[in-house]
Amino acid sequence: MGKCCNNQTEILKSDDGVKRVALVGNPNVGKSVLFNALTGAYVTVSNYPGTSVEVSRGNATINGEQWQVIDTPGMYSIHTITEEERVAREILLNEKPDVVLHVLDARNLERMLAMTIQLIEADLPVILVVNILDEAERMGLKIDLELLSQRLGIPVIGAAMARKRGLNEIKTAITEYCCPTTSCFAYSRLLEQDVQEILQLMSGRYVLSRRALALLLLQQDEEVAGLLRKTEGSGFAALETKAKEIAFERRESFHLDLSMERREIVRELVKDVMESPEKRFVSWQEKLAVFSVKPLTGIPLLLIVLYFGLYQFVGVFGSGTLVDLLEGKVFEEHFNPWITQVVTSKVPWPIIQELFVGEYGVITLGIRYAVGIILPIVATFFVFFSFLEDTGYFPRLALLVDRGFKRFGMSGRAVIPMVLGFGCDTMATMVTRTLESTRERIIATLLLALAIPCSAQLGVILGLLSKEPGALLVWGLSMLLLFILVGLLAARVMPGTPPMFYMELPPMRLPQLGNVLTKTLTRMQWYFMEILPLFIIASILLWLGKITGFFEKLVTAMTPVMASIGLPKEAAVAFIFGFFRRDYGAAGLYDLQTKGLMDARQLTVAAVTLTLFIPCVAQFLVMKNERGWKTATVIGIFVSVFAFGSGYVLNQLLLVTGIL
Repeated sequence: MGKCCNNQTEILKSDDGVKRVALVGNPNVGKSVLFNALTGAYVTVSNYPGTSVEVSRGNATINGEQWQVIDTPGMYSIHTITEEERVAREILLNEKPDVVLHVLDARNLERMLAMTIQLIEADLPVILVVNILDEAERMGLKIDLELLSQRLGIPVIGAAMARKRGLNEIKTAITEYCCPTTSCFAYSRLLEQDVQEILQLMSGRYVLSRRALALLLLQQDEEVAGLLRKTEGSGFAALETKAKEIAFERRESFHLDLSMERREIVRELVKDVMESPEKRFVSWQEKLAVFSVKPLTGIPLLLIVLYFGLYQFVGVFGSGTLVDLLEGKVFEEHFNPWITQVVTSKVPWPIIQELFVGEYGVITLGIRYAVGIILPIVATFFVFFSFLEDTGYFPRLALLVDRGFKRFGMSGRAVIPMVLGFGCDTMATMVTRTLESTRERIIATLLLALAIPCSAQLGVILGLLSKEPGALLVWGLSMLLLFILVGLLAARVMPGTPPMFYMELPPMRLPQLGNVLTKTLTRMQWYFMEILPLFIIASILLWLGKITGFFEKLVTAMTPVMASIGLPKEAAVAFIFGFFRRDYGAAGLYDLQTKGLMDARQLTVAAVTLTLFIPCVAQFLVMKNERGWKTATVIGIFVSVFAFGSGYVLNQLLLVTGIL
């Protein structure tokens, strides 16, 4: 391994005076954990301009200095393939960070160092963070970080961010960083000759080094070609001609040749840096990680997780015990009578009294539903979700279900928004933007809108049907079969090729209580800020509908539809509620059950139809933002028709068979 000549590049730096540190690296290597450790609560998440990719930004005080921290999407190379990688590179080009923290997994050091080489070649101010070092040490791996730093010519810091190990060293390295002497790694004589021929024709000033851009041009990177065309002007024609000549001479194999040579450079780099044990101890976490991805053991493990996590913890404890305590004891027995007395004694006008404490009152209905019924269910789900997320189980679940999801036109990556949909379909619809293709995103959005109940809706339904095991079984099987049916049909109808799937697998570990609580509180804050205003608005609209008579007319108009699926007229109220919030509608069914207005068959039909029913307002608006008005409208119409059609068929089957 040798070093080549200086890149002869005038690096452009940000001129807005803001110090920036960008976190880059493969997915699932701990970038977000490091980001949260640096920034704390001062975080904003937004789409990168012109894309649907989310980028997190936060302000941090690092050793007394103010920095902006940017958490880039996962990337495997600066030669981009996915939209996430393109956004990550655009951040490096446009944000001009003062420090680039390349975070990698210590267990996969050799494989991930190829990207470190690319960042160094690009003359970026790189600090290498070798994360998950605790797991590597547990496996018996020994890494000489000082020797690696000498060979790379950049600071190298060992870390285990899940336990905050190495955080102080990273902060010190950021504030004391001084750009090292420009260097790059020399390739074979013929490949180096090709690079030098391109470099001799370049004269522009760039954020990345000319050498890095020359290599990307020879890899036929269209975005880099566009950048060079704009910057080099008339000189680009000669560059383009030379690049085509080299591609022809190498028979389009430059990218492969470069990858092989970088792999050889990495092998030389890690000699004497890494020491692996001849025989290492296999921990129970590693054994569990293997079991979780094999169908024979992974599927039973998934069923256990769903039973104890979703059914027992969210369904029985959240929607049963906690809802009974808050909604039954606190609101019905104490708070509602007290607030009704206060309002009626202070407000002389009955119509205004109705606004606050009437049948559809903002307090007695809206806040009671939001806090007494929805809050405990959503809270228990997000505890469950954050717990699993912190164990590293979700990427393995994605790998486990990948083959099955391929039949629905999606990769295993889609399991993340699907599982998140059991918490909040609105949030999950936003997460579909991480899927590779437009086809995958539309199919995932459709299935979320149709067959995935949010945690509050799911919790109420589990609570409603748990006393009738047969009803719960019919509901569960109906939702599963309809999910499969629509998924298979969507994969056949939607044009496109089957998606590719690859994902980094983080280590499985015992979750940290602090991480679980932080994630849960963050999600709860987001959810509650969205849900409470909607519940209040829904209550006001229902109050207006009642005093104007519009609400009764709407209920009357829906009565024939309710009758066609075997439900009483009062059930129309729950479906109207459901348009404002899915969980609002489910809570309406809860009221009907407590009043004894529906039997087991009707509850089952109502639960299936309401679960399939049109997305709530918030989810529909997100669908519009993510997929566009046309797609959102088509999905909304299809879901509504399909829901009542399925309810009709199910009701007839139950009447004929007499199962319930």
